[in-house]
Amino acid sequence: MKLEQRMQGIQLILSDVDGVMTSGGITYDNQGVETKTFHVRDGMGIKLWQRTGYRFGIITARSSHIVKLRMDELGVDLVRQGAENKLDIAKGIMDEMSLSLEQVCYIGDDLTDMALLENVGLSASVSDGAPEVKKVAHMVTKSAGGQGAIRELVEAILKGQNRWQELLQSYSGS
Repeated sequence: MKLEQRMQGIQLILSDVDGVMTSGGITYDNQGVETKTFHVRDGMGIKLWQRTGYRFGIITARSSHIVKLRMDELGVDLVRQGAENKLDIAKGIMDEMSLSLEQVCYIGDDLTDMALLENVGLSASVSDGAPEVKKVAHMVTKSAGGQGAIRELVEAILKGQNRWQELLQSYSGS
């Protein structure tokens, strides 16, 4: 199936965090507090996706308070941290939302993402993802993790669904 065909039915984007929404680095200050850097355009990409009526969520193996803060700021309520089996977690979310695997896009960067990437309708990896992950992904972003990959993915899907121009017009002053 062609990439454009895979994009047509996507209604939910699920994402890993470390290495996708961030560069993958984990920084601790002298008090042991973890910090992360999120790209502002990824946040805008999530807002654009939501503005079209779709949902966005994260599934991450690690747990971090800063992730909850950022997702709260973006209005993302599908937040699953400490996920050992991402495919099972995603299936639970899909059941809650009455969605099929074909209606879900997942973006990841490392081996813990493989099972989910192999089972969704549209799978994506960041350009600096693990070679094995990029090999199974339907799409590899030009952007590296933490450098706007989510925004790139959202734009690609919305353009593939012929919804991008409609969204742009909603931001136009004319």
